[in-house]
Amino acid sequence: MKKIYVFLLPLFVFTIAVSVSSCTKDEEPKEVIADDNTFANYASWSLDAQRQGVDPSLGAAHGGNDSTTVRKIYFKDGVSRSGDEYPVGATILKYSVNSDKSVNVRTGMVKRGNNFDPEHNDWEYFIIKPDGTIAKDADGNVLRGANLMNGACVGCHSGAASKDYIFTK
Repeated sequence: MKKIYVFLLPLFVFTIAVSVSSCTKDEEPKEVIADDNTFANYASWSLDAQRQGVDPSLGAAHGGNDSTTVRKIYFKDGVSRSGDEYPVGATILKYSVNSDKSVNVRTGMVKRGNNFDPEHNDWEYFIIKPDGTIAKDADGNVLRGANLMNGACVGCHSGAASKDYIFTK
C-alpha cells in the first residue's frame, strides 16, 4: 500500500500544480469589438458618477445645457485605470435624461485596442438604444466610431487625454 502512495503523491502534486497555474488571470485581450450585447444590462453595472444640471464644458453634448438633466455614468465591472490607462475592453455608458425627457440619450465607449485609433488610445464611441443595443441611423448605419458626427466624441474627450479620455474617474 505504501508503494501506491509513493506513485500517487507525485501525480497528485503535479495535478494540483497544473490546475493552479491554469487558473491564473487571463491576459488582456488584444481587441474587443462591441456588439449588441456589449451594453446589455448597463443599469446593473457600477454607477461610478452622477452629475446634474448645466455643465458648460459639455455644450449640447449629453444634455449639458439643461438644468434638469441627470447624467449617470456606468462602468462595466467597475473597471478603473491601471496606471495611466484603462484596459482593452473597458466599457462605459453615460445615460442622460432631463425632467421632460426631451433629453434621453445613452452614449457609450469601449477601449477597443489593436490600434483601432492609436492617436486617441483606441477608444470607440457609440450611441446606445434604451435596450442596450447599438443604435442605427435612418439609413441603417450603426452609430459607432467613424459614423458619429465627424469625430465630435473624440474632439471633446481629448480634453481628458491625461486621464485616458475619461472625465469621471
